[in-house]
Amino acid sequence: MPKEFLEAGKIVGTHGIKGELRVEPWCDTPDFLKHFRTLYAKEGAEALEVISSRVHKNLFLVKLQGIDTIEQGDQMRGKVLYIKRSDVTLPQGRYFISDLLGMKVFHADDPSIFYGVITDVIKTGANDVYQITDEEKKDYLIPVIDQVIIETDIVGRRLLIRPMKGIFEDEN
Repeated sequence: MPKEFLEAGKIVGTHGIKGELRVEPWCDTPDFLKHFRTLYAKEGAEALEVISSRVHKNLFLVKLQGIDTIEQGDQMRGKVLYIKRSDVTLPQGRYFISDLLGMKVFHADDPSIFYGVITDVIKTGANDVYQITDEEKKDYLIPVIDQVIIETDIVGRRLLIRPMKGIFEDEN
């Protein structure tokens, strides 16, 4: 079952003297977070109303209701902010990394061939790369391209791939 609240970033400091917070975003871009009117703390247990937000360099700057001084902002340092899954609509073919991690990976043409689980998603610029760790703890890297990734089943927690030659030792 996918998590209702997803980690969005970590408060790393304040900006100015009126309680604006500097957030290190844990998403593709800081722009993604600008569209939220509510963020959450304590794994979703505490709703935080967004008064204003903007992007500054590679950080997300946010002003939250009730945080009006630099001292109040400093007390927020180190806290993780969350977004609510139902507040987001991802484009087709885009997934939250937290939904991919731990997903089992099988061969698309022979689902009895189990390669391992996704243990990391690496951003390369051109395309993402999934790190697959097998049962012997050996890591393999597969590119996230249409020729390799055949089906991503978030609900069933299965990824079907058609690996390129040379990725796994048993490939010709």
